[in-house]
Amino acid sequence: MPTIRSSRPEDIPSITAIYAHHVRVGTGTFELEPPTPADMAGRRDDVLAKALPHLVATYGSTVIGFAYCNWFKPRPAYRFSAEDSIYMAPEAQGHGLGRALLAELATQSERAGVRKLIAVIGDSANTGSIAVHRSVGFSHVGVLKSCGWKFDQWCDVVMMDMALGAGDTQPPM
Repeated sequence: MPTIRSSRPEDIPSITAIYAHHVRVGTGTFELEPPTPADMAGRRDDVLAKALPHLVATYGSTVIGFAYCNWFKPRPAYRFSAEDSIYMAPEAQGHGLGRALLAELATQSERAGVRKLIAVIGDSANTGSIAVHRSVGFSHVGVLKSCGWKFDQWCDVVMMDMALGAGDTQPPM
C-alpha cells in the first residue's frame, strides 16, 4: 500500500535517482545535468527552512515519487505564491499515485500559508504532468512558446495555477 509522508534525509538517494532519470530522458525539467545527492539535499533543506512541504510517496520502504513547493519568486510580494515540483519513478507513473501526492502537497502548502500554487511544466508534450495537475484542480494559464532548448529541440513551458484556501478573495493574515 503506497504511503505519502514528509521526506527524510535518508530519502535523498532515491529522490536523486528519480530526478536524474527525468533530467536524462525527459523535458519535464530543463536541467541538462542531473544534480548530485548533495545538491538535492541542499534543495530539500532550503524548502524545509522556509516551512514548506517536501514529500515522498513510498511503496513499502521504496521511494517512488517526491513533491515539494518553493516560493515562486524571491521578492516579498510573491510570498503567498509557490511553484510545485513533482516527479515519479517510471514504474509508478499512471497509477494515480502522482495525483494523490500532488493533492497532499496542495493540502500541506495551504497549511503553510500558500494561497496560489503554480505549475511551471516543461514541454507542451508533457501530457502526464498536465493531466495530473488538471486532475487536482489546476487551470491552464498559458504557454511560453519555445523558451527551453533540450535534446536538440525547442520546448514550451505550460503554466497552470490553482488557488488554495481563500485564494485572492481576502487579504492574507
